Amino acid sequence: MPGRTRTTKKLAQRIQLDYFKRLYPLPRWRRILSIGLVALGLVWLGWEGLAGNQHVYTGGPVAHSHAVFGLNCAACHVSHIFLKKATDQACLSCHDGPVHQAKQVFTPSCGSCHVEHVGAVRLAQTSDRACTRCHASLQTKDGHPSFAANITEFNGGHPEFASVRPGRSDPGAIKLNHKIHLKADLRGPHGPVQLQCADCHRPPGGKEPWPFGQAELSTVALSEPPPQPLPARVSARAYMATIHYSESCSACHPLYFDERFREPVPHKEPKVVYNFVVKKFTEYIAAHPEELRKPSLAEARIPGRPPRPAPRNAAEWVEQRVEDAELLLWEKTCKECHTLSFAAGASLPDVAKSAITVRWLPHAIFDHQAHQMLACTACHVQTATSEKTSEVLLPGIATCQQCHRSGRAEAAEARCFECHLYHDWTQEKPVKGKFTVPQLLSKAGRSPSPGSAAGRASIQP
Repeated sequence: MPGRTRTTKKLAQRIQLDYFKRLYPLPRWRRILSIGLVALGLVWLGWEGLAGNQHVYTGGPVAHSHAVFGLNCAACHVSHIFLKKATDQACLSCHDGPVHQAKQVFTPSCGSCHVEHVGAVRLAQTSDRACTRCHASLQTKDGHPSFAANITEFNGGHPEFASVRPGRSDPGAIKLNHKIHLKADLRGPHGPVQLQCADCHRPPGGKEPWPFGQAELSTVALSEPPPQPLPARVSARAYMATIHYSESCSACHPLYFDERFREPVPHKEPKVVYNFVVKKFTEYIAAHPEELRKPSLAEARIPGRPPRPAPRNAAEWVEQRVEDAELLLWEKTCKECHTLSFAAGASLPDVAKSAITVRWLPHAIFDHQAHQMLACTACHVQTATSEKTSEVLLPGIATCQQCHRSGRAEAAEARCFECHLYHDWTQEKPVKGKFTVPQLLSKAGRSPSPGSAAGRASIQP
């Protein structure tokens, strides 16, 4: 029996032509949920807005230093919270830093460098773009930049440190030969020694005893330079403390002036030294009058000087002994390290200022504490061969770039903020606070009502 024959027309008649108008369960629920959830979200945002809670509209958590403003958007977003960034006036109401440079032609807004709502970060960790938008092509009001005009990153275009450029020298006036002091079996106060860098160079505040001297707390040594203000961000132990004779030199280089005394002269200005020597000899001859008949101990050791007549009294004896001590001090002992000069008719010398540099990079910051895992000579490689004070022993930029490499995750930080400050916070202007504690802790910065618990707390004495 032959099968039924179905034509295309008969098959097409089985299809409902309005099938696309029917809403099946899956598309129906998808549409309902899409519209319903959006509407629910809008209702939630509107409710929070009417309740004064701006926290739901923030772009992300604020930095730790601004955490107290987390629920108080109006503290920084003075107006138009949803349309504008925080104003500079809002930032300046809490910390008013001085202008970056008097000759700058462009002043960026606070928020363009210190970006909030990007997580718990340090706001001082600004991007290189914040600096290079000016320093990649530096312009000034007078058209004469004082610094390199084309710097794009630390590893690209940054000039050599000014202190180590050709022709620069150490301005220090103390005569010091590092090569001699670092040689093996150096004669020390109690036998041969091997000096280490930390025996003389230390950050301030250390409690370790000095191996070749002791701290002189009550007086100021000649080697101390005038105090230099340090940036507020720099730790107290970031720089090496000024070297003092009493701490680093006195045990190996005592200032003896006569064989009769084991007490050296004080390391002070010549007038103090002179008075000390006169006092010692005056007291000595008063206790030992028989010394008037003894020849001078220094007479035979000073070549070329004619013999002097024997002293007739104690005053002449003191005068001759002081003259011998001055000859030893001014012409040998003190001249080992200091440059002395005599003005016309003066009996006492002028001592050149030591001029020891504390900060070699006045436009940058450096922290020795952060680099304490390195040996001193890993960066100061020329120290062991240096024979002159004038030689600058600082590392050049190539040494720093070995570890600080831009764009490398496994390298040390190399962004501009790591070494440079935009604001000189030593010149910060004082600000007057405008918030009360309840205002800071209330949502959107609204003052609590007098009848509320927070309102009652704000008016308590």
